[in-house]
Amino acid sequence: MKTTIKTLAVSAVAATALLGAGTAMAEGERYVLVSHAPDSDSWWNTIKNGLALAGEQMDVTVEYRNPPTGDLADMARIIEQAAASGPNGIITTLADPDVLSGPIRAAVESGIDVIIINSGTPDAARGLGALMYVGQPEYDAGFAAGQRAAGDGVSSFLCVNHYISSPSSTERCQGFADGLGVDLGNQMIDSGQDPSEIQNRVTAYLNANPDTDAVLTLGPTSADPTILALEQIGLAGEIYFGTFDLGGDIVNAIRDGVIQWGIDQQPFLQAYLPVVVMTNYHRYGVLPGNNINSGPGFVTADALDLVAELAGEYR
Repeated sequence: MKTTIKTLAVSAVAATALLGAGTAMAEGERYVLVSHAPDSDSWWNTIKNGLALAGEQMDVTVEYRNPPTGDLADMARIIEQAAASGPNGIITTLADPDVLSGPIRAAVESGIDVIIINSGTPDAARGLGALMYVGQPEYDAGFAAGQRAAGDGVSSFLCVNHYISSPSSTERCQGFADGLGVDLGNQMIDSGQDPSEIQNRVTAYLNANPDTDAVLTLGPTSADPTILALEQIGLAGEIYFGTFDLGGDIVNAIRDGVIQWGIDQQPFLQAYLPVVVMTNYHRYGVLPGNNINSGPGFVTADALDLVAELAGEYR
């Protein structure tokens, strides 16, 4: 049966406002995306935009829910609440299997289809009974970045981990170390998420370890203050700098030669594709036969224009 849907604006601001209220209005299938992101993490606007656009194009109801402070125990409760509301499907991250596997498995056992996105692995998704995994294998992405940096002469680094409670964040740092062929050791710091504190901790580490070859950040939350720290201590453009994910400041720093590359996991696809996949599965019984890797891809100063235009919105 054909359903109707109110048109959703898909700019970051409009999508945040609409989805923050909980629902893209529609009839028919309903899908809930639960993330581990705190409200302060603007990187997730791209996820929200992908979700909104998929809901509009597929003519379904979509909802975005998250723990406001990023607390994973709170996220587990949100998954339980989402399952109790009886959606056709749940799309969720698996930031910490120890905390989240229980409610995800319970949702699957209650008959709700689940797709794991962003954090997690194909094996973990399979073990929980999810339909599939859509995302970037974090360790593999870190390893590829480490190999790239090793080829550029890097042998020591600082990994600025702004979400250390998430095992997938540590996998990025560990993969980078393994790609370089060095021990991670104390080269990863718990930076927290306060921009001023991140800037201070990066500055303190580099002052205490002046022989550090490179800096690796795990997204705009840690990259943006790190850019400021490097500018403050005169290392911007002088020290090798790579980052996960994209954002406006990251793109500008890539263009200016401050950041050598950003690892693009294409978060738009992580939200957009699960809605399309599950809608077609529920309507027509068709399902891709494998998981979907949305990344990694390296974004450099070459061919940056399109990425810059869409960074923070769809890229």
